[in-house]
Amino acid sequence: MRKRVGFTVFVLLAVALMIGVPYLWGSDRLDEYRSSAAAPAAVTAPASPSAAATRKAAPAAPVAPALPPALLHPAPVTVDATGFWSWTVLDRRTGAMAGSDNAAATQRTASMIKAWLAADYLRRTPSPSTSNLRQLTSMIRTSDNTAASYFWQLNGRSASITRLVQLCGLTDSRAYIDWASTLVSARDAARMGACIADGRAAGATWTDWVLNEMRNVSSSQEFGVVPALPAAEQPATAVKNGWIARSDGKWHVNCLAIGTDWVLSVLTVYPSSKGMGYGAEICSSVTRQLQA
Repeated sequence: MRKRVGFTVFVLLAVALMIGVPYLWGSDRLDEYRSSAAAPAAVTAPASPSAAATRKAAPAAPVAPALPPALLHPAPVTVDATGFWSWTVLDRRTGAMAGSDNAAATQRTASMIKAWLAADYLRRTPSPSTSNLRQLTSMIRTSDNTAASYFWQLNGRSASITRLVQLCGLTDSRAYIDWASTLVSARDAARMGACIADGRAAGATWTDWVLNEMRNVSSSQEFGVVPALPAAEQPATAVKNGWIARSDGKWHVNCLAIGTDWVLSVLTVYPSSKGMGYGAEICSSVTRQLQA
């Protein structure tokens, strides 16, 4: 009997546990029995830095210092003259050009082309004879026409002007009849001067030689640009001017000068009755105004 009562009690306790425990577990009543220790805080992965934060600021591009104006630089030019006149000034440091509205108009070069004839010959003749060097000096310093005709032939006549156009990047000029009649614009004459100055025309071996000859022309050849320059600039300026009184009753007087940081070309055509000095003064007037 006692065993049966004990068995009955055991069965009743088991049933109570089966019913009560799930009830209590699903209710809030067990909250007070749960551990009072704080649950560990959720671990949050550190935010990855944004691309903008991690990317270093690109260093600012260096700003090139502004170049001071060349001695001869763009400026308003007014000349009260009869006939044709044009001009172009070129900055040797940047290649920038400015000039008159008619700077693309062509005129005969006369002796101004002799500087190119010398450079063209020397670039293609690395070891010229002593005799030919003497003739080149005569052609540049005293404007010897016989020497010019000699090198015109050696250079292939009009082929030399074709090379001038191609090598120096001319846009308006062309060969015509003979060396003195080569047609060139003021802007192309400035380009030719820059081409001689930077070594393209005569090549590395002979460029300084050509420029030195142009800096040492006879005093009668220095008209126009050089007298209008500051005294300190005159010795460093290379020139090759051209002039001719043609049977059409007109003077053609042209000035080409290469300075330390500039090139200037001036072309003029006017009645012969005004004399050669008229054109020389136009060159001087332009030069003075471009220094303002």
